Amino acid sequence: MQVGRRIRERRERAVGRRADTPMPLHESEAIILQSYPLGEADRLVSFLSRSSGRMRGVAKAAKRTKSKFGSTLERLSYIRIWYFERERRDLVSITQTELIESFLELFSDYESGAALALFSEISEVVLPEKEALDAPFRLLLLCARAVKATHKSEVPLAYFCLWTLKLAGWMPPLDSCVICGRALGEEQAFVAPSLHGLACSRCRPAGARLLPKESIALARRMTTQKLEQLVEVSAPPIAVREITSIALDWIEWQAEKRLISRKMWEQKI
Repeated sequence: MQVGRRIRERRERAVGRRADTPMPLHESEAIILQSYPLGEADRLVSFLSRSSGRMRGVAKAAKRTKSKFGSTLERLSYIRIWYFERERRDLVSITQTELIESFLELFSDYESGAALALFSEISEVVLPEKEALDAPFRLLLLCARAVKATHKSEVPLAYFCLWTLKLAGWMPPLDSCVICGRALGEEQAFVAPSLHGLACSRCRPAGARLLPKESIALARRMTTQKLEQLVEVSAPPIAVREITSIALDWIEWQAEKRLISRKMWEQKI
């Protein structure tokens, strides 16, 4: 009986070791979304891999002064990353990183830092885990680079929010009433925190506010034009902020979560 039990225990340990065996080393482009202290020396890193999607991993000894990771784990850093993934484990083991492009200096400016913080938090909230999606990766990098190039964040942030909704399949119609479906045309449209979309004058809920026609027209342009074209045009700041606020309402409504970084952005308005 004891011999049989020992044999079973050896088999179970062997199976456990095989299940915990690291898979081949992965290499990918990535964008750092968040980085948190873990224990005395390590860091817990949330990153968006171009080839594998949103992931989380541990960077050993990343908090030490002479860490091999340097500043590559700062938020929004565009890097090349190498990591091992183990079966039955949610966290990957990050072994090496190489900086491609840094956005660290932008966080010294409050407005730019608030926009980039929203970029990273929205990506964490909206994007599914371990699902490769190239379009959101390109969108995040495009908008971060636009802020870096122009030192203006309002148009890139509004663009990012609208396109995040569109890529996630959450974008409500911008040319018709979300309640009755009637085409808005040149008619006035209304928005409300409890309304996921635009309402016509007949269907507007209690407490809804009028959305200026300029804001509606600009939002429609943002879903059809390239960001490079939009930043070259001097859009009314009030209209841009209105679009961002509404888009954030829709993102929070769909994600069922309040965005912490939104408070930073609202404080600068």
